[in-house]
Amino acid sequence: MPYYYGYYFDPTYLLVLIGAVLSIIASVKVNATFNKYARVRSMSGMTGAQTAEAILRSKGIYDVQVEHIRGSLTDHYDPSKKVVRLSDSVYNSTSVAAIGVAAHECGHVMQHHEGYAPLGIRTALVPAANIGSRIGIPIVILGLILGSNSILINIGIWVFSLAVLFQIVTLPVEFNASKRALVCIEQYGIVTGDERRKSEKVLRAAAYTYVAAAAASILQLLRLVILFGKRDD
Repeated sequence: MPYYYGYYFDPTYLLVLIGAVLSIIASVKVNATFNKYARVRSMSGMTGAQTAEAILRSKGIYDVQVEHIRGSLTDHYDPSKKVVRLSDSVYNSTSVAAIGVAAHECGHVMQHHEGYAPLGIRTALVPAANIGSRIGIPIVILGLILGSNSILINIGIWVFSLAVLFQIVTLPVEFNASKRALVCIEQYGIVTGDERRKSEKVLRAAAYTYVAAAAASILQLLRLVILFGKRDD
């Protein structure tokens, strides 16, 4: 069987399929969970933006701004500009879902402010991870086109592994940010005990997307390693 045929039509595609299914399930779950609790208004009546401001000021962080950004669940913290950006569904919303998400982004601010090591590692990996996700597999394919060039294939696998490493390092960063968020919103009286549990469900669902992304990347890397091993044999 030609190697090209083996590369495009082989049992290892099951690994890619599993990764894709996990990602789809995680995406559906986070959207369904967020939409469910986006309809539950918090007793405090605080918006996502007000929540973020309150947490940051309570932590003595005054050099980080809170801004609105278009989109749904496009929320993020930009450490280079020291800005927490909250999406349409979070910034002005008083729901327990919005409060949880806003607090989570503040969790990243706290990590940055305290020099949380995993966040520093993830930030340092961003350039390499971007390169790995964009050109890792294309390099492998180029190696196959150029007569199954093992050097290029090897380089492609190692470059792609940088993207996988980034996904793995992301996990403790996201889990820790959520943990910090839940402590803050309860400690500062932003939510009640029951509301906290609902916010936690939203953040847990969001965490599944990172787990699924890491799993999909690992499975893709495993597939490349298996195929390369077959080629060597």
